[in-house]
Amino acid sequence: MIYLKTFKLSDSRITNNNIYPFNVLQNKEPDVFIFDNITVLYGNNGSGKSTILNIIAHKLNLKGKERSNPKVVGTLDYFEDYASKCEYELGENENGRKLTRIPENSRYIKSEEILYEIRKIQQDAILQESIESNLARERGLQNAKDFLQTKEGGKQFARFEFSQDKYSNGETTLQILEDNIEPDNLYLLDEPEVSLSPQNQVNLAEEINKMARYLGTQFIIATHSPFMLGILNDKIYNLDTRDYKVQKWSELENVRYFYDFFKSRKNEFEKGDEN
Repeated sequence: MIYLKTFKLSDSRITNNNIYPFNVLQNKEPDVFIFDNITVLYGNNGSGKSTILNIIAHKLNLKGKERSNPKVVGTLDYFEDYASKCEYELGENENGRKLTRIPENSRYIKSEEILYEIRKIQQDAILQESIESNLARERGLQNAKDFLQTKEGGKQFARFEFSQDKYSNGETTLQILEDNIEPDNLYLLDEPEVSLSPQNQVNLAEEINKMARYLGTQFIIATHSPFMLGILNDKIYNLDTRDYKVQKWSELENVRYFYDFFKSRKNEFEKGDEN
């Protein structure tokens, strides 16, 4: 389902290009972004991936949008002013009628949010271990276990249930995203692969493909992960180009770097196979 069909960045410019977001978007001449079910904004650090996601989030007033810098009396809030001058077009429903609004529970999910949630989960898990250890010393191991099985004990430790289940495995980020993504919504994801191993990056990309296909969700994702790029059924805008060119994943600089790196060491892998 396409909820956000197109988005056009503002043509406004100012004399001082050191002011955000103009400092990120200077010397760029993008056309209108035309979105698919899954669209990727690719680029190296400083290319403006996160900035453009936040501009979209502000223009659509999505949950999770980053607050702009506090206003200083007598100055202009340049980011808010820039976002207000951007333009967008919504998609159509199943009957071909133009949508009138973005789904209510659509969100902008940033990598910092995910890392923050992981830290909270880890802290809860450590706290639980400490409390259980103290209980065991005070009551004895079996009495502590029995207490945790009671209604009173279970109620006190309910907040730790998630951390107990997730702290020991490598899929915390995947679970956080799955728990926060609902059917029939638009999601902006800023580098969701942060903290994930290559295998889990592939798993995440596969899950996003399924959600876009079967749950009616639309994704706009900022990433430069070759593993995500290689699995997602997406349209890719290369923000490292002046006009934000649409390219195949195999044409992107970061992906080519990985390819050339492993290709140059091909013999080392083949020797390992022989042994």
